[in-house]
Order: sequence, then C-alpha cells, then structure tokens
Amino acid sequence: MKLDILAFGAHPDDVELACAGTLMKSIDEGKKVGIIDLTRGELGTRGSAAIRTAESTAAAKVMGVHLRENLDLKDAFFLHDEESIKMIITVIRKYQPTIVLCNAPVDRHPDHGKSAKLIADAAFLSGLRKVETSIGEEPQEAWRPSYVLNYLQDQYLQPTFVVDVSGYQDRKVEAIMCYKSQFFNPDANEPQTYISSSIFLDALKGKETSFGKQVGVAYAEGFISQKIMAIETLDSLVTNPT
Repeated sequence: MKLDILAFGAHPDDVELACAGTLMKSIDEGKKVGIIDLTRGELGTRGSAAIRTAESTAAAKVMGVHLRENLDLKDAFFLHDEESIKMIITVIRKYQPTIVLCNAPVDRHPDHGKSAKLIADAAFLSGLRKVETSIGEEPQEAWRPSYVLNYLQDQYLQPTFVVDVSGYQDRKVEAIMCYKSQFFNPDANEPQTYISSSIFLDALKGKETSFGKQVGVAYAEGFISQKIMAIETLDSLVTNPT
C-alpha cells in the first residue's frame, strides 16, 4: 500500500496528542494514512507494553488510519545507529509516503527530539540508492518523501504553518482517551503523572484554540517544516483575520 502520509511517534499516543485532527481530516479528504510507533512506551509510569499496544489499536480504529505498526525499539534507550535507521528506511520505502510526520525537534521528553532526528535522517538516506534494504530477499528501491514535518508537542514552538482541524476535536479527544492507562481517570490506582492530570487535556485544547484564533478558526494543529514550502499561486493562501 502506498501512503500519502506516514506519521511516526516515539511512543503510542504521541501522534494522537499532536496531529490526530490533521490525520483524520486527511483521511476524510481521501488520503491514505498510516502510523508507525517506534516503541511500546513500556517505561511509562502507568500501564504496560501490552496495555499500551491494545490502547493504540483502539485509537487507530477511532482515527480510521489505514495501518499502524510498531518497530519495538527500546523506550528511552533507542539509538541513532545504522540498525535503527535502516529499520525506518525499510518502512519508508515499503509505504512510499509523500509526507512524513514526526516528533517535535525539541520537547520535554528526550525521546521526542531523538525520534525527530532519527526519522529526518532516515527519510533523507532512504533516497540514496546505495543504501541497501530489503523485505525478505526482495531488495527495495530508493524513496525519499517530499516533506518531513515536525508536529508540535508539549513545549511551545513557533509553527511554520497550522492546519484547521475544526470539527475534529471531539474525535481527537476520543482517540486520546483510548489510552485509559495514561490520562485522567479518577478511578485509577496508579501514580499521578504529568499527563494524567485533569488539566492536561484542557491545556492541549487551549493550545489548539490559540493556534486557531490566530488564523480565524476554532482549532488548529501546528507543524514545523525544515525546508521552504512552495505554493502554486497566492490564491492558495487562506485569508487570516485582520
């Protein structure tokens, strides 16, 4: 299956929190969308690898993505090495996405910045034909995505652009709350964490409302592009409020 968009996350729930609205809107527009989680989030304070896997499967169904896979790298300890890079290249060449989405370049959790660098480097190297990868005995052809975009996470970063996701907020929250082990649950007996606070999702909603207000819509998700983005004509620009 060739994908239009392939979203990578260091942990299950990274993608849901940062860009679920954009993915669901893209699917509704007829795009093929997939998610690759690098780890199972097994070192998280709450839940377990098995629980997080079941939760990510449920969230994928809510979003309607066409596939979701996990590379089983080590949570917190995955490396920027040849083995990890080639695993990601193999996935990119397999699905040939036009756009790759990945973690924020810097963030509260160190895995997020590590993942962003790993994905960006793999996406570039995937376009070099002398970098050899295969599926089974079948060699893969080189493929480089047109864009690698960072979604925004906990730390405030100035976005290059935002996507209007008005109308998708409720489904986004539904996808996030599939991770019952991680987010606010008054009946949970596990330790309180930064993201399990009752105000965490309110803060997330506030950020998306703020981005939306700046462009005259209800909610928006932010992204960073490391390269200049082109538009066909000035008519492609959405009019911002004055």
